[in-house]
Amino acid sequence: ADHAVELTKTARDIADVMLTDPDADHVMSLRATLKAELAEVRSSFPSAAVTVDGSIPDVTVHGNNMLDSVFRNLLKNAIQHNDQDSPEVTVSADCTDDNTATIHVADNGPGVPDAQKDAIFGKGETGLDSDGTGMGLYLVDTLVDSVGGRVTVSDNDPTGAVFSVTLRTGP
Repeated sequence: ADHAVELTKTARDIADVMLTDPDADHVMSLRATLKAELAEVRSSFPSAAVTVDGSIPDVTVHGNNMLDSVFRNLLKNAIQHNDQDSPEVTVSADCTDDNTATIHVADNGPGVPDAQKDAIFGKGETGLDSDGTGMGLYLVDTLVDSVGGRVTVSDNDPTGAVFSVTLRTGP
């Protein structure tokens, strides 16, 4: 039942993306968007340790009304696909001189094998032991790409994965 609910929500988000006006790119507060999603995931997963390393920059980023879905999916994935007794998720963000902000969502889970790092953003892709829909990271990649950003995955040290979302800042 949980799988069906999650699939339905993800399908709705994907439909919303496909129906979104391509010119709907506008600036929005990175801090406010992330704070709202952090509060939601902390409420939904009280047994997980969700922290912010440093502070979230008070900048505007290019996005649309679906940007919250990007962070919601990454945060939930970091907890739901975590094989530790106590999932730990750390969010950090930084701005660069090239008018971008990069948000990192790091976890202490099993990580992503090198052979799957590029493929996990494809529609219907799931990990070996995943009970997910295979649509969440596809949605993340599609949403980020639609506003001129990019999403990548790398290894966390000593264990886990770090998903990094880079978005354009400013007006």
